Amino acid sequence: MYSTGVNEQERYEPTLGPGPGYLRIGELAKRTGASPELLRAWEQRYGLLHPARTAGGFRLYGAEEEDRVRRMQGYVSGGLAASEAARLVLSGEPAQRTVSASATILDGEAGDLAESLDRLDEQAANTALDRLFSAYTVETVLQEVVIPYLHRLGERWEAGEVSVAHEHFASNLIRGRLLGLAQGWGQGRGPSALLACVPGEHHELGLLAFGVALRRRGWRITYLGTDSPIGAVADIARSLPPAVVVLLSVDPDNFLDHAREIADLAKRVQVVIAGAGATPELAGQTQTRVLDQDPVSAAETVDRDHSALR
Repeated sequence: MYSTGVNEQERYEPTLGPGPGYLRIGELAKRTGASPELLRAWEQRYGLLHPARTAGGFRLYGAEEEDRVRRMQGYVSGGLAASEAARLVLSGEPAQRTVSASATILDGEAGDLAESLDRLDEQAANTALDRLFSAYTVETVLQEVVIPYLHRLGERWEAGEVSVAHEHFASNLIRGRLLGLAQGWGQGRGPSALLACVPGEHHELGLLAFGVALRRRGWRITYLGTDSPIGAVADIARSLPPAVVVLLSVDPDNFLDHAREIADLAKRVQVVIAGAGATPELAGQTQTRVLDQDPVSAAETVDRDHSALR
C-alpha cells in the first residue's frame, strides 16, 4: 500500500515456477508491452493481477493475468480511466462506451494540478485541488490524481528531473490538504484505527491518504505520524484499544530493526504493515498482514475485513 517514492526493486529467484505457462513480471511486461512499474501499479492499486508465489514469496503470472492486462490496455487506450477499466476487467462487464468524458475531464484537471505544482504556484495548485474535490469524490481524487502524482514525483526526483525544493513544495502542499481533510477524524462511534510510521520512516503521505479514506468509511483515526517508537504505539494500543494498528515504512530495514517489538504488539492487537518496505516475508516474521494496495483500496479492504469479523 501507498508507496509514494521509490518503486520496489525487482527481484530474481532462481527456482522454477509452479508449472508451465507462468511468467516473471519482466517476461509479462515483454509480452504485453506494459512496463513492470505499470503492472505493479495495476496490481497494487486495483487488484487487477493475482499472481502465484514461489516458496520464497516471488510473484509468478499466468495466462489469466496476461489476458487481464491486455483487456486493461484496450480499455485504457480507448479513453477509460484506469480505475474504471480495472473494474470492468475484474467484473467481466462490457464497456458501455469507448471514451469516458468524465475521465478526460479528470485527466485535464490532474494535468493542471501537476503543472501548477511544477511552477511552485501555490494558489493555482490549491485552485486545481478545489476544482477536483468539488467535482469528484475524495476517494476518486486520491486514487486517480493525488497518489499517482506522488508516485511520478518520486520517480522524477530519483531521475534528477525535479529538485529537492520542488519535491518538498509539492509534498508539503498536498500534506496540508490531506490534514485539512483529516480534521475531526478521531471523533465518532465507529471502529478505531491507530496509524503510525515506524521509527526511521518519514514518508507519511500515503498513510495520511489511507486515514482519510478509512475515516470516510466511518472509522475513528488516531494518527501518530512519522518516526513513531513501537513502544509508544503499544502504549496507546493498550489504552484505546484499536480494532487495527497500521504501521508503514518504505524501507524493509525499518521493519526488521523492530521486528520483535512489532511481533509482540501483534500478539495483543491486529497489526498490518504497509508501504514499499512491507513484504510477505516480514509479515510472517512479525505475525502481521501486508496491505499492498493503494490507500483507498487498502481502506476498503480493512473496512470489509473488519465487517466480516463482526
